Amino acid sequence: MGAYLPPGWPTGVHPPGSDDFEATAVAWLLEIVPPDYRLHGVLRRHPVALAAMARHHTSACVEGARAGYRTVRTELAEELPPHAVDAVLTAYRTEGRRLAAVARAVALVERAMRGEVFTPRL
Repeated sequence: MGAYLPPGWPTGVHPPGSDDFEATAVAWLLEIVPPDYRLHGVLRRHPVALAAMARHHTSACVEGARAGYRTVRTELAEELPPHAVDAVLTAYRTEGRRLAAVARAVALVERAMRGEVFTPRL
């Protein structure tokens, strides 16, 4: 039987404990964070540091999307027609869901890097 992967585990990241877990997790995390994070060798040498930074980054992205959603009408109502404001709100809802899922996946990878073993819930 293979390792249990919790719901939300990122596609392409091998299970914790497998030979390629760390390499696939680092590659995935580097796709999540801004490109300049690749310039810092310490993040490749210490993947748990990369995971922690990715967690902070994705959390900030989620909070930014939430703040934007809350304020879009007051910020853009005078510059955009109502249908465009509604479209921006739709974009925020779509991106917000995507960002929240990515943030949850980053947290799972970080937990696995810190040695947590996932077990199915009954």
